[in-house]
Amino acid sequence: MTASNKAIRVIDGVPTVEESEFSLRDGDVRVKVAAVGICGSDLHLLDAGWVEGKVLGHEISGHLDDGRAVALEPFRSCGHCLSCADGDRHACENGAEVMGIVADGGMAQYMSVPTDALVPLAAGISIGDASLVENLAVAVHGLNRSRLASRERVAVIGAGPIGLALVATLRRAGFPVAIAARHEHQRVAAERLGATVIDDDAGFAAGFDVVFDAVGNTNSIKESVRRVIRGGRICMVGSFWDPVEIDVGLLMQEAELIPAMMYGRTPNGREIDGAAALLAELPDLGNVMITHRFPLEGATEAFAAARDRASGAIKVVFEPHS
Repeated sequence: MTASNKAIRVIDGVPTVEESEFSLRDGDVRVKVAAVGICGSDLHLLDAGWVEGKVLGHEISGHLDDGRAVALEPFRSCGHCLSCADGDRHACENGAEVMGIVADGGMAQYMSVPTDALVPLAAGISIGDASLVENLAVAVHGLNRSRLASRERVAVIGAGPIGLALVATLRRAGFPVAIAARHEHQRVAAERLGATVIDDDAGFAAGFDVVFDAVGNTNSIKESVRRVIRGGRICMVGSFWDPVEIDVGLLMQEAELIPAMMYGRTPNGREIDGAAALLAELPDLGNVMITHRFPLEGATEAFAAARDRASGAIKVVFEPHS
């Protein structure tokens, strides 16, 4: 199957709109992309020069040729190693191709996708919001890794897309959540999702059993150590792109560091399927998290907005057929 396909490809370090011929790989299905988010990792990858020549985008929703609505688990993996057998396709021992990073991603009108990457969506989910399934999958995986128990006190450091996805996931699971937010629009969004914004003057300086670091740098780790109780747990959900320093307070607190990377499978099934079910229960999440929508031709403006969190951006999304 061939067709014209407009996409955003990184050329000389710049996200550039190009038009090329779409072709379907053997065994794949075609996805007509409805929405694809700009992730903070896309910005880091661009700055590091690691995605030259690639079509970006791993937060993806769209339609199959028969009209079915889907999100994507954005991996190509071997399917038969021990990690794949356990459902951890992102950790494929033969080298997972992550769409938008190693392989071409979803900032395009059409994608060629293996069937095991498809995530069915329930009726009623807005396809324009369904790229948030990937963010929610990261949050679901973090919650599962954290071993959070009833009556434990929870804080989230950082109110970007992953921090807010954690709030939505934790609140839906029945946990009160306190959050440290940098910008006023992030604080407003967190409160709309049911979180309490941390105010040290109101007695929130410490005392949390589990702290989720949704940022991923030296300052956020230091903040997490400051907030966690002695013997508590810090779940590192934010991606670390530079070396970080660990404060000696971590030793004094005897806190446990728990890394949480992407998402996989539990005895109850794929975590990303759980995220899709969660989005069906949160119909207003897109209105809270998605602040900007652009056509592919708006690549320059979209990436500038995604970098400028102080101006009001939370999640910036492309709608390739708009």
